[in-house]
Amino acid sequence: MNWLPHAHALADRVTHPGSRWRDAIAETPRHLLVPAWWQWSSGQWELQYGPSHEQSWIEAAYRDRTLVTRVGGLHADYATAEAAPTGRPTSSSTLPSLIVQMFRHARVGEKDTVLDVGTGTGYGTALLCHYLGDERVTSIDVDPYLTQSAAYRLDGLGHRPNIVTGDGTKPLPGGFDRIVATVSVRPIPSSWLEALNLGGRLATTITNTSLIITATKTPDGGAAGQVERDWAMFMTTRTGADYPPGLADLVSIARTAEGDSVAVARFPVLELVESWEVRSMLEVNAPGIEHDFREAGETRIAVMVHEDGSWARAEQTGHGLPIVHQAGPRRLWDLLDEVRDHWLREGSLPLYGAAVRIDPDGTIHLRRGRWSATIG
Repeated sequence: MNWLPHAHALADRVTHPGSRWRDAIAETPRHLLVPAWWQWSSGQWELQYGPSHEQSWIEAAYRDRTLVTRVGGLHADYATAEAAPTGRPTSSSTLPSLIVQMFRHARVGEKDTVLDVGTGTGYGTALLCHYLGDERVTSIDVDPYLTQSAAYRLDGLGHRPNIVTGDGTKPLPGGFDRIVATVSVRPIPSSWLEALNLGGRLATTITNTSLIITATKTPDGGAAGQVERDWAMFMTTRTGADYPPGLADLVSIARTAEGDSVAVARFPVLELVESWEVRSMLEVNAPGIEHDFREAGETRIAVMVHEDGSWARAEQTGHGLPIVHQAGPRRLWDLLDEVRDHWLREGSLPLYGAAVRIDPDGTIHLRRGRWSATIG
């Protein structure tokens, strides 16, 4: 199989001619690290096995796209064609442009030691090894199958970095000049700050937001930096085989129940899952809200639920204003309206470009102008 022209074409798409990552992408056989993956089709996950359809394998592996490799507790590597996994994706091969984007935000230099948090398929680890050399790269993942399979496949490519099976938010092996995470956290794990060398830099995203935080370790054991004027979203860290169950039962109630309060909304229904900036601001102000959105013809229905029992449902038909039902200890739709009010009043939201201060315990303080927030 002649994969090199496809890898070179991918490098052309996701890097500029002078990029330090160009050769790594052009010379790394991504398809060998992702022999099987899950593809969403007609409302379900379908298994794709590359060696059975080599042309499709090459096309999928060398497009700039994320390939989901694990859904719930079922990895595509050992699934059967008849399998129909349910639940949330729990591992993937991140789209190459986003991996490079995070490396750039971390300002990885050729002499840096790097901790790669979230081994996954090992593709990002392979790019680091190509650029830095194996001895400067450590990668960690909580899933023993992921670390074992990645180590085996990386060895087949001639790379032998230090691959660790463990919780990436707990104490870490060694000290590092850079920590780059392709999983999201909230707050910053204190173990990262302990493992980061003085003057070292971290790049990560905040759980359920599109916020990329970069920060340099300071002498007090904390770090200082900014929210990048850029965005990305990753799966959150997990400690077991799957994520805890969500709030599906409360979502079902919220779809049909009469609220304690019913009112005409001031703003149209918004699909928050796709509205990254508004969703991120809401998550900073009121963490832990889950969202559900459905559209049928001219009707749009948005549901918001929280583990404290609060829920809201907004229904809009055509261009009319929505009717909002709310119940529980908090009015979730009102919290969303506060974010939208801020946007209209100020002309923007203050997240991107905000100054970041991280305490040694990982608490994040954001500030931009008169606005401030704490993520603990």
